[in-house]
Amino acid sequence: MRQTRREVLGTLATAAGAALGCGPRASRERPPNVLFLLTDDQRFDMFGAGGNPIIRTPNMDRLADEGVLFTNNYVTTSICAVSRASFFTGLYARCHGIHGFATPLSDEQHQQSYPVRLREAGYRTGFVGKYGVGNAQHIEDAAKRFDYFEGWPGQGQYLVPGRAHMTEHLGNQALEFLQGTTTDQPWNLSVSFKAPHVQDGVAPYFINDPRLDDMYDGLRLQQFPHMDGSYYRSLPEFLQADTESRIRFERRFGTPERWEESVKRYYALIHGVDLQIGRMLAALEANGQLDNTVVIFTGDNGFFLGERGWAGKWYMHEESIRTPMVIRDPRPGARAGTRRREMTLNIDVCPTILSAAGLEAPPSMNGRDLLPLVRGESPDWRTEWFYEHLFEHPRVPKSEGVHTGDWKYFVFHEAQPQHEEAYHLAVDPHETINLANSEQHAAALDRLRSRMQAWKENLEAWTVDSPWSEPA
Repeated sequence: MRQTRREVLGTLATAAGAALGCGPRASRERPPNVLFLLTDDQRFDMFGAGGNPIIRTPNMDRLADEGVLFTNNYVTTSICAVSRASFFTGLYARCHGIHGFATPLSDEQHQQSYPVRLREAGYRTGFVGKYGVGNAQHIEDAAKRFDYFEGWPGQGQYLVPGRAHMTEHLGNQALEFLQGTTTDQPWNLSVSFKAPHVQDGVAPYFINDPRLDDMYDGLRLQQFPHMDGSYYRSLPEFLQADTESRIRFERRFGTPERWEESVKRYYALIHGVDLQIGRMLAALEANGQLDNTVVIFTGDNGFFLGERGWAGKWYMHEESIRTPMVIRDPRPGARAGTRRREMTLNIDVCPTILSAAGLEAPPSMNGRDLLPLVRGESPDWRTEWFYEHLFEHPRVPKSEGVHTGDWKYFVFHEAQPQHEEAYHLAVDPHETINLANSEQHAAALDRLRSRMQAWKENLEAWTVDSPWSEPA
C-alpha cells in the first residue's frame, strides 16, 4: 500500500526511536488498540443516544449500546484549540498555557501527550483531520510525532473540487490507516472531524455532503428552549449586539427559515460523521480487530443553535460546555450498555488512553482515568470542576466559573461592573433563573465564589514536576 510522505517520515522516526530503546515493550499480553473519535461543535444532546429523536446516528448509538455513555461530560474551555490541547495533555488551560489558536504544544508537552507516549511504548500512531493546536508553521513539527499523519491546520474546506466531502475524505484516510495495521502491533488512531462545525464566511455555513441535502425535507423542527429572546434582552450591553455570538446568530439563525435550514444542515453533518464511524467499525470487524479496540467518542465543545440569542460556544451554559462521551471497551470487566452520571471532562481523555495502553499518567496531570467507571467501579470522584475561557478576542468576553453538579456559577470578570450568573441546576436544569443577585441564596453564592478563587489559585500554582491535586 502506498505510504504518504508524512507516513514515510514517521516510519523513519520510529526506526530511530527503536534504536534508542523506545521500541515495543515486552508484554505477556498485547495491549488494546485505541480509536479516538472527536467531532467539532457537537453538543451532548445532538445524537440519538444523547436524547435527540431526529438525528440519524445508528453508529454513535451502537457505541453507546455496546459501551458506557457518560451523561454529564464537559469541556473545561469551550473553544476548539484550547480544548484540543487539553485532550492531548490532560491539562487545564492554565496549566498547558494555550488560550488561542497560534500557540503550539511545547516539546515537553508533546512528550507527555498520549500520542507520543503510546508511540514510545510501541504503538503505531496516526492522526487524521483537524489538528487544531498551533498554526500552519507548526504542523510539520506535529506530523513527525506520528507514524501516519494526515492532519491540517486551521479549519479546512468541506468541498474541494475533485475530492469527496471532507467528512468522507477523512473516513477514507482513517480506513487507509486501518488497512495498514496488523494484529502484531497495537495502534492508536485519532480521527478529528471538522463536522459539524460551520464553514466560516461561506453561506449556508453548515455545508453538509450534498447527497444529504434532502434527508430532513418535510420535517418541521420545534424550537429549543431559550429562543424567545427574553434571556438575550436581559443581558448587559457588553453581551449583546457587538459580540461574536450575536453576529454569528444573525448570519446563521436570524430568521425562522434560516434557523430551520441551518439546524437541518447541522444534523446532516452529524449524520455524515456517523456514516464514517460505521465504515471504521465495519473495517475493524472485517479484519478481526474490533474485539481488541477501545473506542472513545466525544466532542471538542458544545454549540449554541440559536438558544439565548447566540450562535457558537465560549460561555458556560450547558449548551456550550456539555458534550457527548462514550467509551466502548470490549475487554472483560467493562459494563457495556450502561450510563454513568459522574462529571467527566475533556482532560480525562489523555489519562484514559494512557491507562488503556497500560501506561501511567504523570502525577502532574489534571485529568482522571475513566476506565474504572467503565468497569462499573465507584472510585472517589470529583464533586466540582473549574471553567476558564481566556481567549483574547475583542468580541468574545472572557469568563471563569465553577460547576458543582447541583450549582453553576460564572463571571465575566473584565466587564465593568462584573456580570455574574448562577444557576441551581438541581431544580433548574435549563438555567432559566439567574440567582446571582438572590439574597435567599447569598450563602451558596459566597461559597461558589470562594471555590472559584480556590481553583484559580490552585491551578496558577501548578508545576509540571510536582504532583497535582484538586483544591481542598
